[in-house]
This record gives sequence, C-alpha cells and structure tokens, in this order.
Amino acid sequence: MADLSHRKASAKVQFVDAAGKPLADTEIKVEQTNHEFLFGCGGFEFVPYRGTQLFPEFEARKEQMEQRKKLWLDLFNYATLPFYWGQYEPEEGTTRESDTLEGARYLKEKGVILKGHPLCWHTACAQWLLKYDNDTILEKQLARIEREMTAFKGLINMWDVINEVVIMPIYTRYDNPITRLAKEYGRIGICKKVFNKAYEMNPDGTFLINDFNLSTNYEILIDGLLNAGVPVNCIGLQTHQHQGAFANEKFEEILSRYEHFGLPIHFTENTIVSAPPADPTKDDLNDIHYEDDASTPEWEQFQADTLEREYRLLFEKHPLVKAISNWDWGDGAWLNAPSGLIRRNSTPKPSYDRLHKLIKEEWHTSLTVKTDASGYAVVEGFKGEYAASARGTSGKFTLTTGAAEQKVTLA
Repeated sequence: MADLSHRKASAKVQFVDAAGKPLADTEIKVEQTNHEFLFGCGGFEFVPYRGTQLFPEFEARKEQMEQRKKLWLDLFNYATLPFYWGQYEPEEGTTRESDTLEGARYLKEKGVILKGHPLCWHTACAQWLLKYDNDTILEKQLARIEREMTAFKGLINMWDVINEVVIMPIYTRYDNPITRLAKEYGRIGICKKVFNKAYEMNPDGTFLINDFNLSTNYEILIDGLLNAGVPVNCIGLQTHQHQGAFANEKFEEILSRYEHFGLPIHFTENTIVSAPPADPTKDDLNDIHYEDDASTPEWEQFQADTLEREYRLLFEKHPLVKAISNWDWGDGAWLNAPSGLIRRNSTPKPSYDRLHKLIKEEWHTSLTVKTDASGYAVVEGFKGEYAASARGTSGKFTLTTGAAEQKVTLA
C-alpha cells in the first residue's frame, strides 16, 4: 500500500450552526469536492473558435459537444487554454480574446484552475512579426504579455511563460521572430525579459518554463535562470510518448535531475497513444501522422494500463509533482493521433475510466465523523476542497498543509 501522507492533511474542525453554536455529538458527512493536486487536460474545446477550428463538425453536433464537456468536467480540475500567438492574433491587432475569455469564464465558474499556454514560443508564432526589426519584435512580445495577462486577470493566474527554450536559438525548420530574439539575447537573456514582464504584471502568479527536451541541457538552463534571478517558480516537463511509453525508471531518472531545485514540478503535456509506437527515427514529432484507424482495442488497453502506472508513480511517490496534464482530450487532435481519453465518436476509452476510478474513487475522501461535546472532530483526507453536511445544513472547508484547526459553519 502506497504511503500517501504527502497528499493528505488533517485538521481539528469545529462544526457550528448558523448562530455559531457548536454542533455537539453530531454525525457530520464529509465529502471531498475537489483535489488540491491538479489533474488536468487540454481545455481547447472549451474555447469556441478553437473547438470549431479543430472539429468543424461539432457545430452540427452540439449535443455531442455538450456530452464531451460533461465527461471532461467529471474528471478534471485543471485546464490548459491555447494562446498560440499566430492563432490568437492571426492579423496584427485582431485577436481571439473574446472567444478565449468565454471559455475561460465557463471553466472558472465550474471551479477549474486555468493555465495559459504559451506567452512566448518560436513555433506557432505570429508570422506578421517578421516584418519588424528585433527591437520592435521584443517590444511587441512584452506588450503581448501585458495585454493577455491584463485581459485574463482573475481568470488565469498560471502561465507557460516561455516554451521550448532549449531548442529556440538553434531552431532551423523555418524563420520565425522569436528565434531571432533568442539568437540575439541568448536563452537566459530572452527568458529574463519575458519572465520579468510576467512577474511585473502579477507578482503572485505561477510562472512555468516548459520544455520537451528533458536532457541535462534543460537542467543546466534552469540552473542558470535561477542563478540569474529569473522568477521561474514552477518547472514544466513535457512527456509526449508517441514513439514509445516511458518506463518508470526513465521517469525516476528525469525527476532525479529536476527535484533537486525544490520547485513544484508539472507534467504539462503527457501523451500516451492507443496505437503502436510511431517511427522512432523522427526527430520532430510534427513529422508524424496517424491513420484514422490506428487505434485498436488492444492498444486502448495498453494506453489505460500505462496511464495508470505513470499517474500512480507521479502522484503516489513524488511530492514535488503538483500537476499532471493529459495533453489531448479527444482522439484525432494533434498529429491525428489516438492520444485522447475519448474516441472520435466521443465515447470514453478505457483510459478515461481508469483515471476516473483513480481520481474519483481511490484518491477520494468520503467519510462520516462524530463531533465531541464542543463540536470538534478530526478530519483527515486528501488535500483539497470539502463539503460538510448534517441535519439538512451544509458548509464548505479546505484541507491543506498548515490548516490544522478550523471552524466550519453549517447553515
């Protein structure tokens, strides 16, 4: 049995009625309503323009789209929303802000934590920037950070500030404005500029550096950034496993090189396909394409088994891991890959059911406690949000580290 003490908390809770009178010798039903740990997935389909762009048939299948949303919300508490500059602002001055705000507000109302991805990236950047010189590109990049963080203040407090910096200054696939900046200022230089701007806009924000290159080059970069005083406060690790699932030993080796920083670690883009591994000779995953029928029942079972193994390892054994995001929600998104938790016809795959059982059953707290003569009871469970009820009344509270004594009003 795994030791999950790092995922749990205990509190001495006094339950009182609406008048403040202790509920003495009373049975209190306690039910977890949300996890502190971030179980996430791409939330692109919640943004109207993005969902329509990826799946134009959804406009004629609104009922099915609503079912997809319901399945998503029944499992996840954390969403990554798209801010790819070239798509978000396809023409200078014309943005997708209103559509993205609509999706963000909807998810926020459902209690979902949001992350914007990304504020700065060489790929999927706005190509109209190429007409400007580097000083102007940098000025517009920093203005873009200010614009997005201002528009989404109160909705998004977490950002992938810069994406895939290890390869950024040596990227040669095509000319782009951000690689130009990375060549001029260097990796640490460009990171310092964009992170400082993000911190200026929100000193309390969660700011990730995010990369697929998990070699020592990334480790050295992070060390350099921290030594230079760059306000990175969360490490993002991408684990797209299209070319073969990682063994537990590989995860352990990766984590051994990043946990020593002592920062929260997010597995930002985790991908397991329900199909045979893709060509391992491809250096760029964007060169991989899957056929529509690549997924099979046998590989769906493999996907479910692998996801459970990986989630168990990261959640149960590594306290610094604070979030895991399955990258694709539905099959057929990026690379046409069968990498989602639901099929093209929107039915749940075994991987969805497996994660649902873990998150909503095994890693879930539901119990009844009996208060003493002063209305106190000790409540222990997985860190997160809770509802308490008794005698037709209810209240809410949170179990987390450092909240050892609380008062909860049931009204």
